[in-house]
Amino acid sequence: MTTREEIAASAQLACLLEASAPKPGNVSPGIAFHDTRYEHFLASAAAIAPAFLDAGTQPVGETILRALEDTRRWTSANTNLGIILLLAPIARAAHLAQPKALRDRVRIVLASTTIADADAAYRAIRLAHPAGLGDVEAQDIATSPSVTLTAAMELAADRDDVAREYATTFARTFTVGAPALEEARAAGLDWPDAVVECYLALLADSPDTLITRKLGPDAASRVRTNAIDVRAAGGMRTPAGRRALASFDLELRDAGNSKNPGTTADITAAAVFVVLLNGGWNGGLER
Repeated sequence: MTTREEIAASAQLACLLEASAPKPGNVSPGIAFHDTRYEHFLASAAAIAPAFLDAGTQPVGETILRALEDTRRWTSANTNLGIILLLAPIARAAHLAQPKALRDRVRIVLASTTIADADAAYRAIRLAHPAGLGDVEAQDIATSPSVTLTAAMELAADRDDVAREYATTFARTFTVGAPALEEARAAGLDWPDAVVECYLALLADSPDTLITRKLGPDAASRVRTNAIDVRAAGGMRTPAGRRALASFDLELRDAGNSKNPGTTADITAAAVFVVLLNGGWNGGLER
């Protein structure tokens, strides 16, 4: 079984690899937003270590809240809320010995979340104060939840990609993102390029819900179509694909970062985490 140190290190490394890849429309080395820089993401990756070291012995909600609170000591920007929400149940699942398949263990973890987990996650979300949540009739984030964390996420699954992962046992993480990353690595791409390929596969698969909340479904659909076109041009594997990628990146840049496919980036980090736990770094973590 993977050790607590390996799980925590894999969570941190997933954050670092995701942040370091030159993903269109996102912060990366040398490219900043008006309120967030690359080093904020590095600090955030470092900050989550204590919470994720204890992910096997504490409830999922506590891991989420601790990781977010520790992050806020290093940056006031919302650098990793979605990532923490996604990585926490996977980290808990990685501590289980059975069943063998990681996704099956995630299913067990999701089925066992509690109202207390939801309350802790709600507190973390309020602390991070993500953009564009709005108000909803049932289990609004501004109130105290009366259902489990997984049930609360299921209620939000139609409007948020992170919530949909909880509702679908991390379907896109395991069936779109992780396979795309593994295929890119097997094809010889280095980690930054492979992570971009993973991100493009996820963005081509479904419109980003952060963009949908900010700009509406038509804008999110156009971004998805552009991602499909970049992949068709070869993505990170061909000169034409890299040129298309550079143009795509420029299209996603504006002063307010309104076209940032941030939720897709979060699921990219989750996919990297899964690949690392399954031995993708050196072939030896999942024994």
